[in-house]
Amino acid sequence: MTWSFLTRPARARTPDPLVTLRLQVRLGELAAELRRVEEDPAVYARAHHWFAVQGAYDALLREACQLAGLPTATAPLRADERAAAGERLREELELSSRGWSW
Repeated sequence: MTWSFLTRPARARTPDPLVTLRLQVRLGELAAELRRVEEDPAVYARAHHWFAVQGAYDALLREACQLAGLPTATAPLRADERAAAGERLREELELSSRGWSW
């Protein structure tokens, strides 16, 4: 390998830590909201609220995967499909294996 003083080897672009932290905090908030809706049978329009929060969580999870350089499903996940649950779990595990927590 020939080194030149004018060129440097390309470095992998690392995501902004503040953007990463914002995503982690928001994922944690949405996960807590999902748990609250699941546990409280008195929530008004419970199913609608759950699907809305689940959709927001899935979209943010995809954004986090893209930031971390992970492949994601091109189509938005649907909260009521079994395949979506498997894809969601895969994305969560991939992010966790890379040190993400929420």
